[in-house]
Amino acid sequence: MDRTIYESPLTSRYASKEMSHIFSQEKKFTTWRKLWIALAESEMELGLNVTKEQVDELKAHVNDVNYEDAEAREKVVRHDVMSHVYAYGLQCPKAKGIIHLGATSCYVDDNTDIIVMKEALELVEKKLLNVMDKLAKFALEQKAQPTLAFTHFQPAQPTTVGKRATLWLQDVLMDYQDLLYVKNSIKFFGSKGTTGTQASFMELFNNDTDKVKALEEKVASKMGFTEYYPVSGQTYSRKVDTRVLNVLAGIASSATKFSNDIRLLAHMKEVEEPFEKTQIGSSAMAYKRNPMRCERMASLARYVISDALNPAITASVQWFERTLDDSANKRLSIPEGFLAIDGILNIYMNVVDGLVVYPKVIEKHMMAELPFMATENIIMDAVNKTGGDRQVFHEKIRQLSMQAGKRVKEEGLDNNLLELIAADPDFNLSLEDLKSRMDPKLYVGRSEQQTEEFVRDFIKPIIDANQSVIGVKAELNV
Repeated sequence: MDRTIYESPLTSRYASKEMSHIFSQEKKFTTWRKLWIALAESEMELGLNVTKEQVDELKAHVNDVNYEDAEAREKVVRHDVMSHVYAYGLQCPKAKGIIHLGATSCYVDDNTDIIVMKEALELVEKKLLNVMDKLAKFALEQKAQPTLAFTHFQPAQPTTVGKRATLWLQDVLMDYQDLLYVKNSIKFFGSKGTTGTQASFMELFNNDTDKVKALEEKVASKMGFTEYYPVSGQTYSRKVDTRVLNVLAGIASSATKFSNDIRLLAHMKEVEEPFEKTQIGSSAMAYKRNPMRCERMASLARYVISDALNPAITASVQWFERTLDDSANKRLSIPEGFLAIDGILNIYMNVVDGLVVYPKVIEKHMMAELPFMATENIIMDAVNKTGGDRQVFHEKIRQLSMQAGKRVKEEGLDNNLLELIAADPDFNLSLEDLKSRMDPKLYVGRSEQQTEEFVRDFIKPIIDANQSVIGVKAELNV
């Protein structure tokens, strides 16, 4: 590693080797060669003057790219595609004259981008499935653990830890559904020519439309696609990139929601991300257990969400059949969006795998607030027992709640709302009666059943159908 030049932290710290390879130079240029082979072989099969010997020569050198020759040539001609055509021709002298026959640069550029994005989406899909699997297991493990719910980050009607996890899980499910839709709608770019009219291929095939269409179908099939975009300019529509990055931004948004919730829970010491025995939380404060993994998720997610603007703007400013102000932006925004989301999902899996729940702390917080939570039930019991006015009891509870709240906030003392209610003869409820209502499970509604039903009906069928990719464990670099 050359430490005298900048190195992207996306590859050195965050993304997996698998995702980094998908956007590597090797992947790009060997895919170019596969596309040239598919084109030449299809042209041969459709009767052009291309021989099997030439095609076989191209196939023999698909993986041993002579980068030095291509780089030297690019310094002369200032054109990356033609530089690689030249370098490939040095290795394949018999096939030299038919490489790239009838094609324009976007034949290899854009088809490769499509192939790479689809492969990258498949890796994201695999990791999303594993996040879903891990979250589902956590939700079921914690389905019955009562915990304070919060609205406006103020204590509200209780829920369970598992039910809260289903909220994170449902977001991931929607991301997964969006990803499938976009991934399955991506088509091969095809062989369209310089402005998308296929004029060069019409020339090659003596205006035989059927053969020009057959060529595109053959090339697409050889590259693993059943469909190709029916019309284009010189490039595929840059809205494709917009759709892809929007999916990544959606995943980033969901990951941020999860990571923020865990960071807040860590502050309350209720739930924590994994913390290793030798991990240092702070250079100055040795006792600290900072939620650094969730913070990193949120940080990378912010990058992905903002990165989604790049293809949207690029798609909006493409002039007519093509303009080249997309190229430099695409080289950055597409790979980096995928590398960052890969890092986010690695962290997501790692965190969920090692989440630590502290039931005693959760119970302590719950019991400090539960008298307030139980007031509606207490009002109903008082009305049933005494035949009194619901509105009168509501006003009494409101006043007593304010009195108890003041004691907690201003004097730092325990919540004595139950004692205050028991002391009021109008309620006709003993302290023992009131304390019997202080079981948190009485106030969580259908949380446990909702958790079971959601996982059973919506998540388990997906996990069961994808067992071959389930079981990924994410190791973090730092």
